[in-house]
Amino acid sequence: MAGVTDRPFRQLCKRLGAGYAVSEMVTSRPDLLKSLKTSRRANHDGEPGPIAVQIAGTEPQMMADAARYNIDRGAQIIDINMGCPAKKVCNKWAGSALMQDAALALNIVDAVVAASAPYGVPVTLKMRTGWCQSHKNAVPLALAAESAGVQMVAVHGRTREQGYRGEAEYDTIAAVKAALKIPVVANGDITSPEKALAVLKATQADAVMIGRAAQGRPWIFREINHFLSTGTHLASPLVCEAKRWLVEHLHDHYSLYGEFTGVRSARKHIGWYLRDAPGAEPFMDVLNTLENCELQVLAVENFMDELNQTMDRMPSLQASAEVAAELVETMV
Repeated sequence: MAGVTDRPFRQLCKRLGAGYAVSEMVTSRPDLLKSLKTSRRANHDGEPGPIAVQIAGTEPQMMADAARYNIDRGAQIIDINMGCPAKKVCNKWAGSALMQDAALALNIVDAVVAASAPYGVPVTLKMRTGWCQSHKNAVPLALAAESAGVQMVAVHGRTREQGYRGEAEYDTIAAVKAALKIPVVANGDITSPEKALAVLKATQADAVMIGRAAQGRPWIFREINHFLSTGTHLASPLVCEAKRWLVEHLHDHYSLYGEFTGVRSARKHIGWYLRDAPGAEPFMDVLNTLENCELQVLAVENFMDELNQTMDRMPSLQASAEVAAELVETMV
């Protein structure tokens, strides 16, 4: 997820139970490879493996060159993006727009596999169920990609036409899994341990991929792992634990982006962490006026310490609005 799954966030998710994390989408355009944004996305300093980098583009040769470029910078797996629904991506015929042109999509797969093979780097593919409801071609495209050498496929259970609207469907993912011999990963609307188990059973997929549900809740991975292993729920993290993770995340974030950009881009992460906490909205109004790292961290620490006076653990997904309202009253 562009602007979210950067190196600091990926490292935290791996620490908290994610078995695998893929980079933000990296452009294949050669004129942008040396830009500050791309250089940050290609930075894997200190990142534990496997290091997977997702590339996007429309030209087979450019995509092959992008694969080599990222392998030279530490990529151990190259992931081809055929799932992004963003207009600015699809308008250039990249991302999920490639599902409209199977011939071009497979030319790109062939080029990237050929470029990665000499390095012993596997190629994976992220896709959607199709371009639109009347053109769901995930199964034949996935089969062709498997034949071309792709070694894993992740499928988001929506068409590009849906964007993130409506509900994900899993029948298409199940059909892809039934057709392929390589591992298949199910993605879309997996927001809880119970949903992860239900999707695994419904699709027979080899794994589930968590996206937006991990924003501000990187501990969702350990919650899911615990539930799949034991059938019981892991308690929400202690407030003091979440405080430590958030502060460590902030410092790592600043080290990558610097103070000016880091303080501003960290605001969304802080908002996600605290969105269900009582008192979060007025706190964020104040936090968004702070413009240096030290003050931002101090404000977060003070808020979390005050929160810890009222509750031991972070709000769970099941926390009711009434309970949250009561807690706000006790903090005022």
